[in-house]
Amino acid sequence: MSRRRKLEKFADILSFPNVFEITEIGSPILRASAFENVELKGKWASKVFDNNNPICLELACGRGEYTLALAKKYPNTNFIGVDIKGARIWQGASKAIHQQLSNVAFLRIRIEQIDVYFDKNEIDDIWITFPDPFEAKENRRTTSPLFLDKYYQIVKPLGKINLKTDDTPFYEYSVESVNVHENFDILYQNDNIYGQTLYNPDLEIKTYYEIQHLSNNKTIKYLLFSKKA
Repeated sequence: MSRRRKLEKFADILSFPNVFEITEIGSPILRASAFENVELKGKWASKVFDNNNPICLELACGRGEYTLALAKKYPNTNFIGVDIKGARIWQGASKAIHQQLSNVAFLRIRIEQIDVYFDKNEIDDIWITFPDPFEAKENRRTTSPLFLDKYYQIVKPLGKINLKTDDTPFYEYSVESVNVHENFDILYQNDNIYGQTLYNPDLEIKTYYEIQHLSNNKTIKYLLFSKKA
């Protein structure tokens, strides 16, 4: 994609009613449009979705395939896709608008800042879909102790966190990281989800990257864990 096209998409995002962006690091204030800033911590359901329905996050959402598919399947749940890549969010947000999905929003931030924008126990469930494994940067992995501590803050007791990945070292790291964390319990783990009947029908949803991985004969791993009560 050309730099010019990327800049055009970034400009489009400022006009989208379903996209919110960081204003400055550490500040809970988000840019809702070119002319409006908002603070939504603890208020996402009421202020963005105008309801009191559960909230599910898709972290490292990319084009938002899981966000969109789950939103269609569960109209009484609010879904927020989180990613830092504006051009990718543009794709998901524009599709949500075109498909008139009122239970979808997108948040353009780094995931390590997640606790700045969501209140304690505000989130019901999380999907982490094919994140960067950061082979040389353990502290940036989305299942490192740093990130797990942040999920613990924002997820409700017994809230579930779903991880899908094709990367074996990252999967094994994630299992170990969750196992030793005192505030989470592993509910299910599988290093080849398509080798048997799917544990959860929501696993049938395939992202752009998953389709690529499968075409390269990679196996898809799944880890489900929950916050302790």
